[in-house]
Amino acid sequence: MQKSKRAGKPGAERLSRVGKDVVHGLKEAAAHTRGEISLRAYEYDVPGPVNVKAIRAKSGLSQSQFARRYGFSTRTLQDWELGRAKPPSAVRAYLMVIDRFPKTVEKALLGAA
Repeated sequence: MQKSKRAGKPGAERLSRVGKDVVHGLKEAAAHTRGEISLRAYEYDVPGPVNVKAIRAKSGLSQSQFARRYGFSTRTLQDWELGRAKPPSAVRAYLMVIDRFPKTVEKALLGAA
């Protein structure tokens, strides 16, 4: 019994649109690393320290409620509040958005479920 020959690369027809976009992006990143292409660079100001405890207190939620609502581990939230750990830059940005627009974040998260 002979195997049928497929056009293109094996498995390529099984990728979703998102999968194809990911593969394309990885190929672009590899080409950029090799110096074959230039990619546009974006720069963002990373938020400085945030007062996690004050943001949570302003929300009126307990640690466990805040953690559950916004997708954090309660233990991690406690570590941030006690200064044992600092949230990474993306989390600091997220916390600033939660502080400024809590209803919008909640609505977006509920819509994602």
